[in-house]
Amino acid sequence: MSAERDEADVGPDVLIEDATVGADKRRGAADSGGPETSVRDGAGNALNNGETSSSIAEDVEFDDYVQPSRSIGQWSPSSADGSLSIPDDTPSLQGSVTPSASRQARRLAYGRSPTPSLRPFDRRFQARLSPSPQSSPRAASPAFLHSHSRTTSVNSQLLSNVSDVESDQTPKTPWEVVRWTRLRKISGQAFSEVGKRSFGRPVCIAISTTIALGTSKGIILVFDYNQNLKSIVGPGTKGNMEVQLPGEGILANIKACPVAGGHASGHIFTWDLAKPAKPFLHIPPVDRKRTPDADGHVTDVAILHVGFLGQRHTALVSADDKGMAFSHLATRGIGIIARTVKVTRILGRYPEATPSPLPQRKPSSVLAFSPLPLGNAEQASDTLGLVAMLTPYLLVIVSTTPIAQTQHKTPRPKEVAAHSAMTAALAWFPSVKLKTPNKATTESSSKVKLVYCWSNVLTVLEIIEVEPSAASGVEGPPILQFRPRSRWKAPEAIVAVQWLGRSVLAILTITQQLVILEDSSLRVTDSSDLIQKHVYHVDLFSQQLNMLVENLDEEDASMHGVVADAFYMSIRAYKGRLFLLGFNELSFGTLSNWADRLLALMEEGNHIGAIELAVSYYTGEADKVSVGLPDDDDSRHRMVLDKLLEMMSASLRYSFGKHEDADYEGPATSQLQKLAGTCTSACVSIEDMDFLFDEVFPWFQEANFHDIFLETLEPFVMNDEIRVIPPIVIKDLVYHYMQKSLDSRLEEMLCHLDPRTMDLDQINGLCKRNHLYDALLYVWNEALNDYTTVLQDLLNLTVDPYIPMANIDPSKRAQDLSDASTIFPYLSYILTSRVYPTGKEMDESKATLAKAEIYNFFFSGSSNAAANGGTPTGPSQRLSDTSYSNLRKVLDFDAPSFLSMLNEAFEDSFLDGAHDWIVEGSSNKLTDNQKVGMSVNHQRIVNILLEVMLSSRYEAEDTVYLDMFIARNVPKFPQFILLPWDKLHRVLVGLCKYPAEDLADDCQLSVEYLLSVYRPPDVQGLVPLLSEARFFRVLRSIYRSEKEYAKLVQTCFDEGPANGNLLYECVVECLRANTGLGDKQTEDVRMVIEKNANSFVERDIRKAAATIENLAPSMHGTMLDALETVNDDDRRLVYLQTILEPLDHAVGGFRPSIENPEPPFIELYVRLLCEHNPHHVNEYVEHLKTGDLRLEEVMPALESSGVIDAAVILMAREGKAREAMTRLTQQLDTLEAALLGLLDAAVDSPDVANTAEAAHDLVASVQKFTRVGIWVCQGQTRSAQQRKSPLKQLKRAKSEDNEFSVSENLWLDLIDAVVKVTKQVTEMLQYSASNSENSSRNKTGKSNVQLFDTSRLTADLRTIVQETFTALLSATSVPRGNEALRSDVSLLRILRAFLQRASASSPSLANLRSVLSTIFSAYSYEESLLALANRLLDKDLFVHVEEADKLRRRGWRPLGQVCEGCGKRVWGPGTGGSVWEAWQQREEDDAARVRRRHGAHPIDEQIMGSQPLGKGKAALEDAPRGPTSGGKRKQIDSGTVRSEDETKFGEGHGGVSALIIFSCRHLFHRMCLEQMQETGEVAENGRHYGANGGKDFVCPLCILK
Repeated sequence: MSAERDEADVGPDVLIEDATVGADKRRGAADSGGPETSVRDGAGNALNNGETSSSIAEDVEFDDYVQPSRSIGQWSPSSADGSLSIPDDTPSLQGSVTPSASRQARRLAYGRSPTPSLRPFDRRFQARLSPSPQSSPRAASPAFLHSHSRTTSVNSQLLSNVSDVESDQTPKTPWEVVRWTRLRKISGQAFSEVGKRSFGRPVCIAISTTIALGTSKGIILVFDYNQNLKSIVGPGTKGNMEVQLPGEGILANIKACPVAGGHASGHIFTWDLAKPAKPFLHIPPVDRKRTPDADGHVTDVAILHVGFLGQRHTALVSADDKGMAFSHLATRGIGIIARTVKVTRILGRYPEATPSPLPQRKPSSVLAFSPLPLGNAEQASDTLGLVAMLTPYLLVIVSTTPIAQTQHKTPRPKEVAAHSAMTAALAWFPSVKLKTPNKATTESSSKVKLVYCWSNVLTVLEIIEVEPSAASGVEGPPILQFRPRSRWKAPEAIVAVQWLGRSVLAILTITQQLVILEDSSLRVTDSSDLIQKHVYHVDLFSQQLNMLVENLDEEDASMHGVVADAFYMSIRAYKGRLFLLGFNELSFGTLSNWADRLLALMEEGNHIGAIELAVSYYTGEADKVSVGLPDDDDSRHRMVLDKLLEMMSASLRYSFGKHEDADYEGPATSQLQKLAGTCTSACVSIEDMDFLFDEVFPWFQEANFHDIFLETLEPFVMNDEIRVIPPIVIKDLVYHYMQKSLDSRLEEMLCHLDPRTMDLDQINGLCKRNHLYDALLYVWNEALNDYTTVLQDLLNLTVDPYIPMANIDPSKRAQDLSDASTIFPYLSYILTSRVYPTGKEMDESKATLAKAEIYNFFFSGSSNAAANGGTPTGPSQRLSDTSYSNLRKVLDFDAPSFLSMLNEAFEDSFLDGAHDWIVEGSSNKLTDNQKVGMSVNHQRIVNILLEVMLSSRYEAEDTVYLDMFIARNVPKFPQFILLPWDKLHRVLVGLCKYPAEDLADDCQLSVEYLLSVYRPPDVQGLVPLLSEARFFRVLRSIYRSEKEYAKLVQTCFDEGPANGNLLYECVVECLRANTGLGDKQTEDVRMVIEKNANSFVERDIRKAAATIENLAPSMHGTMLDALETVNDDDRRLVYLQTILEPLDHAVGGFRPSIENPEPPFIELYVRLLCEHNPHHVNEYVEHLKTGDLRLEEVMPALESSGVIDAAVILMAREGKAREAMTRLTQQLDTLEAALLGLLDAAVDSPDVANTAEAAHDLVASVQKFTRVGIWVCQGQTRSAQQRKSPLKQLKRAKSEDNEFSVSENLWLDLIDAVVKVTKQVTEMLQYSASNSENSSRNKTGKSNVQLFDTSRLTADLRTIVQETFTALLSATSVPRGNEALRSDVSLLRILRAFLQRASASSPSLANLRSVLSTIFSAYSYEESLLALANRLLDKDLFVHVEEADKLRRRGWRPLGQVCEGCGKRVWGPGTGGSVWEAWQQREEDDAARVRRRHGAHPIDEQIMGSQPLGKGKAALEDAPRGPTSGGKRKQIDSGTVRSEDETKFGEGHGGVSALIIFSCRHLFHRMCLEQMQETGEVAENGRHYGANGGKDFVCPLCILK
């Protein structure tokens, strides 16, 4: 059993055996951990000693269970693209542009490199091998699976990434989640017909050291673990009662022998199994009618739960189906003194004897109940006798010792779904000793835990003992803290829960599905369906809780949809075993452990799946606790390792057919690929490479499948999971890859292995023969710490010393040059402390020695041949007779790449001379070459390069790279590189005389670097050279520093469009305000811009226009003239639009300029708009002001382009309203003629649809021009109204027959023209409709005129007339009282004149009938609108007036009872009798005044005296009065209310002054307020005497605020 289960064991372990089932024997074999794992065939026969059964099918499908993460051996060869460098496009100098594009690769010739030599100092060399490792094909663990069905476990799929297998059903695992064993002997005795008749039907179980069954007849059957019946408790005693509601019934104490049973009648019995004839303890129910003060279960209330407290068999707790729970503590009986039982109620309330008028309480019951059992570790909670109970509403934990006390209470979680099934379950797990202390808390025992469930929500509660403070000094019961640790939601309601171990939970759901859950991670590890087990369940709670279901309230989330049956009495867990009570049998089960599952996979033939599962167990990725594996890695590794190695050996024997069947052809290739990948992954996980190469590889080698194994190693090697391979395996590996032309992949693998374990002679020859120089360099560097031997070999490949050039094989020569190009990335890696070619960081001391050797190799000062005492024998050495032979060779081969490498190496700190401390204490061990190499620094390298490359053998295309190298590094390392001015000047001149155009940008960037630290003595003399080289950036920098701004701008022009917007930025820099330029300098800049005007506007027309507009508006004419010379009207239009209508990003369009541009520009812009964008003309001219342009300059263009509306607007704006109306009426006549002609031709038109569309467009044009005419008339009317005088208006009113005014003539002409168009078109439509019978007809049988929408045309035209008269009506209508706004336009005069003209042109007014109806409809429309508006206003006004009246009648309530001025009480208690007398006197005076005024009868006087008179807001206005008051009230502007005879009242009634209350609720005596105003205490803005002679008062307090 697992360590977890051992920790959970409480009490002595009892072996359960069933003679009919051999499952335990098989499990014991799996747990034995012997040296050989037995493999069984399908029949269960053992296959030992490497022999397999012939009954096993040859076509076992491993694909159903194993699918590697990637296919083994399917990688394509890498491209042999050579060790080229990867460019870095980042500019080296801030503010500089990226260098030029690539140059053509240098020609392949003698002494030239095949690598590109462009942008040499902007690239970083990169090895050809990819630095990113490949992922190894390690199969995923079968433990990471989540989907499961009812019939399979969660581990039913053996891989989580099976992508090639598509199945609708989840594959079934070969093992059982729980291995069930039927207790046949117990089932035969208790569930047989004889047993049921004798004892009753089993209804509950209790498990401890014995197995106890409670029956429906109240009898308890006790069995041992050999299934022998030991005791029958109950026959012939008082305990033998018929159980009507079977409950838990019994519960055995864990370590003691007594058994307790609760019955449906309310009786509780405990039995000593040694004396079963007589109950040990009897607790009868109580009769509340006879003994109302006694505690206990009520008679005939069924006991559902009973349990012992700790180890005491005289202390127990119980609960019934009415929701009540009690603790029972029995005393010890001594002799004749009988035992007494003390009963304490711990939950629930007794049922009420009489009905109560109060609302009825919700029904309740104890759904789950359990006392805390004792563990093998002592805890303070053991002494409290804790009991956990679940009701439909609460979890309650009660301590029973020393007194009953509630320790914890929590409501049902909110996560419980509304109206879900009502279920509840709970289970304790006591504190147990841990084999290994907890690493986090260092505790040697576990905490007490309680798991409880409501519906589908499971919660784990942890009980923590709180240490009492030392300061209190009071001893008492321990203090417990209950902390919810985790919560989990099941897919369905939970009916039972049990602890299988310290961290494993068994959960039974309402559909009888068993779920295994890990407590720590809350992960479902397995699930199994128990529907076939027929678990016993019974309805115990629905009758008591029917009110919660039958009276279901949809709005009450606490209600449940159904009350589930009880299952808690049928499932029990003890020492990791699960006991299950069914309707027809009793069975127990154990979780299949890790060995069972591995063995099941092996027996099924799924060896690969078994190995993968074992690896996941070993690494801890799979479930550990639930399968019996410890959390401790070392313990788990020891348990799994031997089994894993045995399974791999057995799988290899089985897969390669080592059995007796001679016809076996061997396994499939795909199976072997999976097996090789799985075994390799397993060996990597257990870190046992000896087993991989000594045991696994020989199997593949002997069966001639070594190629599969070798290709399987590749991803593991590339991922650095395998670093050491035996030499014999490397030999086969090299042979296999070279045979398949996979040399590139082989080279990558060799570079990831540890070369110290290789056969160097073998690898050296192999790599040279196959041109694997990356691997060769790696081996020599890592194994021998030799960094120059292979470098010398590569350098010798650049020139063949023996064969003349004409006899060289071109293909071999190309291969040699390609191999030689490896020099540069190799040097780049080593000189920057990186391992070549993997790119890993080198050890610092090792890197220092490697760099010293490299620098000595190139800059030692003597040839390598001379140093070795050799003599030159070929052209190569003859060329190297001078010093620095290796340096000359590499420069002859590819100087640009070498200098680029050095540029990168210069950034390393080695050349700074700060490496002495790295090799401190080892200076005596340094070789001479290393000592020379450590003395090399920046200055020495530059001096040697100048010495070597400035000879005549190097051309300018090579020396220019040296110039770039020096120019860029001198500014970087000014403290290390010091050169005389003449050499720096030579470098500067050399950069200006670059040999090829594609080097221009690189050279210019280098010049910028150099000039940052070097200042030439004659800068002006350098300008021609820079100009010839076209180094414009350098020239701009010089001109800016010399303040030659005109030349600066000219340089921007000379540079061309390549500089983008730099030209405009430069112009802004020179011409903006406060730049410090003198007048002469500014004029020179302007002259340059004028000279290059064409170029200035061609680059970006909008930016050019905006720049000139902001900085030099006087130059607009020059720019426009430049555009005119090239006859570019489009660009002129854009230019003018930029300055006259700049783009407004806020509104997303163009807006008119707020400046005052010159009229010629506006006139030119309007003319260009007429030509290119006539639709925009009208929109633009609407924003123009009078005098912005000359009308005669734009009228021809407007007329020719047809923009008549704009012309009319401009004429009207210039004061030519008469001419504008004339031109408008002419346009309307033209549109009329066009419309009539179109309608006349529509009869014979073949395209009726287009004709109708054109007619509607013409009507829309009529409407547009009509609105323009209305605008003209309205403008003239407003201007005439502003100019007229009152005298002219009076004369105009007296003379109605004089001539029309200008405004009236305009209105008359417009109306006449509009009506004419409407009349003519309407007549044409009517005429065409009447003659449609004789017109041509189309295919539909209708004439062309009938196809016209004549009603729409007529309606549109009448709408135009109506709009015109509506506008006229608005212009002639003036609000009453505003006679000054009345114009000189008379509607009646215009209408009379219009009718006179119409009668003159048409003798009969019948044709005008429709037009006149349209005219008058405008008036009807206006009248309807006015009437509707009046009704709306009247309604709103009534509402507001009514609200104001209510507020007025409500009055104001004073803030207090004293005057704010004098502080005396003015009303209410304490005011004195004078106020009452004054009030009575005033009432009499008011009544007399009323009689005198109306001559009322004495009877009426009583009525009149009892009712208030007058209107207005009721307010307290005088001295305190009764409920009624006479006299009128008057409200003044300040908000006060006063009586008409306030003065008289104040003077004639005992000096009692009248009161004044303001709307702010401040209260004053009238006399006090008048005195405050007279003394000036009121602010100056207070009101004084009004026009009526009365006083207006304001509140002095509010004014002062």
